[in-house]
Amino acid sequence: MKLVSIDARNSLPKYKQIITSIETAIAGKRLKRGDKLPSINKVALEFSLSRDTVLTAYEELKKRGIIYARLGKGYYVKSEEFTLRQRIFLLFDEFNSFKEDLYNSFKEAMGSNAQIDIFFHSFNIDVFKKLIHENNGDYSKYIIMPTTLQGVAATIKTLPKNDVFILDQISNELNEYPSIHQNFVKDIYEALQAGRSKLKKYTKLILIFPPEKQPPGMQEGFLKFCDQYNIDYEIMPDFEDQILQHGKVYIIPNDRHLVNVIEQARRQKLKIGKEVGIISYNDTPLKKVVENGITTISTDFKAMGNMLAQMILQQNHEQVENKSSLIIRGSL
Repeated sequence: MKLVSIDARNSLPKYKQIITSIETAIAGKRLKRGDKLPSINKVALEFSLSRDTVLTAYEELKKRGIIYARLGKGYYVKSEEFTLRQRIFLLFDEFNSFKEDLYNSFKEAMGSNAQIDIFFHSFNIDVFKKLIHENNGDYSKYIIMPTTLQGVAATIKTLPKNDVFILDQISNELNEYPSIHQNFVKDIYEALQAGRSKLKKYTKLILIFPPEKQPPGMQEGFLKFCDQYNIDYEIMPDFEDQILQHGKVYIIPNDRHLVNVIEQARRQKLKIGKEVGIISYNDTPLKKVVENGITTISTDFKAMGNMLAQMILQQNHEQVENKSSLIIRGSL
């Protein structure tokens, strides 16, 4: 494996890419104390750079006490005792309590090994493109939560390929990248199967599904379950002051809709868990206590954050499904 690598697509200055390459090689034990670095002429010739560019990189490493020069001989590794502190670009769709769990778990697992800068695209493709463009080349790793945004693949592919990790939702266009993601088709299908004995006392399943923000696999898994067991169902794009139907179960990915449904049940004096059922998505501490407990379908966001950190620290480039489960409480 080469000690120095230059990515022409990376907007990080070439001398900084050389510095990062050498630091990474030392951290990975491919360069040890006393080892000689490739000569300035060799690096310049291999990557069509000026000698001044390579010299600037080596002199910066020398100032940091990482390498030293021998007159007429070249540059050598002086110290392995330094921490390779990564700068991480973390792009979320939005911030909420379970994303906070993910972020805190990731940050704790990375420890002092990284500076993590967090950004939000708020499901806006123009904001997404702007944030990627403005920060391309400034970070050692890019963690992207693309959600349901259309056209993100082309923008993501402008980043250095080996430095990109996809979080939460994956697509065919992004299957070349490592990821920690949910399998939304399987998760909702298996969760409804696990709760089938509870669902039998209800006459209809209603999925409140705003397609612009929710993963399409969620709807696909819901339809698969209803079709397989011949269950009456309905899909609603929104819930604003609608009348709740007695004897029905409402499956609610969006917490704003969850609040609306609970408030409407109170207005109609319907008892949640008996006259109307609720299954929410993504568990939070509050859902354990509201209305005698809200049943949830949820992945483990703390585990997701920890696995993401280990993937980066161990330079692992796999695609990993984060498991999900049904947590049954009083609302079902």
